[in-house]
Amino acid sequence: MKGLRAETVRDMDLGSCKDIHDLTEQMYMSGGFTAKKLGQAVRILERMVEDHAHIFLSFPADIVSTGTRGVLLELIRSGVVSSVITTCGTLDHDIARSWRRYYHGDFNLDDAELRRHGMNRLGNILVPDSSYGKIIESRMQVFLSRIYRSGRRNMSTADLCDEIGRFIGREDSLLYWAHRKHIPVFVPGITDGAVGSQIWLFWQEHRDFSIDLLRDEHRLSDIVFGAKKTGALMIGGGISKHHTIWWNQFRGGLDYAVYLTTAQEFDGSLSGAQTREAISWGKVKPQAKHVTVEGDATITLPILTWSLMCGRRRNGEH
Repeated sequence: MKGLRAETVRDMDLGSCKDIHDLTEQMYMSGGFTAKKLGQAVRILERMVEDHAHIFLSFPADIVSTGTRGVLLELIRSGVVSSVITTCGTLDHDIARSWRRYYHGDFNLDDAELRRHGMNRLGNILVPDSSYGKIIESRMQVFLSRIYRSGRRNMSTADLCDEIGRFIGREDSLLYWAHRKHIPVFVPGITDGAVGSQIWLFWQEHRDFSIDLLRDEHRLSDIVFGAKKTGALMIGGGISKHHTIWWNQFRGGLDYAVYLTTAQEFDGSLSGAQTREAISWGKVKPQAKHVTVEGDATITLPILTWSLMCGRRRNGEH
């Protein structure tokens, strides 16, 4: 039948695996189900890198509250990705966790009891009030005052994130490594979080300070129209995912696309929309290498990333 490939389903042989790259290759060769998709995602990411595509990484903030932040950090630190598009909450959690601790919790804890004890629950992560709003307020007001005194009165979100990374100056910070590696971090929904609220609060007494979102858009325009090839690793959905595919439609679509999602497509949500739907909008090219991998990104992303890194080490890349 047209479209079908005559590849033989092969049993996995875990004893022959030298590293996780061997495992994901065997997952691909197993033929089904999500295992194959994850193996396919590794292959597509490898092609993006080999093709010197401009690689976008988009993700929501929730995984930055977990230890999966370290995986995102590795993608940035290793230079695999070229640009980041994310939400304001990413800035919140990266700043907060650079100076305070988050804790293990449980999905079934009593939320009313947690509130009485000044605890915020994010899934099964616990965030004390002192580790979130208070520390973000104190650090951001110091940061914004310094920026203002230096004469910076108008900034894009990419400029803002770069300066926050410089301000944090810690190697466990995602923004710090984006700053070090000169990777722009775009936050189209900058007011939707604690950092955005602190910018608003600062603006109350400094009305000549502003965030220029259109400068971000102009920079994204330069990126997509200047790139010979573009690819994207998109985790979850929301504004981060949409902004990535939205801008790429103006160049005829992404050449490579990998979605990691837990959402279903039956309700028409962007989070659940498959890569094939983006083809109908011109956001992913019809001939693009693309795959949607269903599953929790705190599981799929570490496997995918480590396999990619192992493959690069085999090829003598760093």
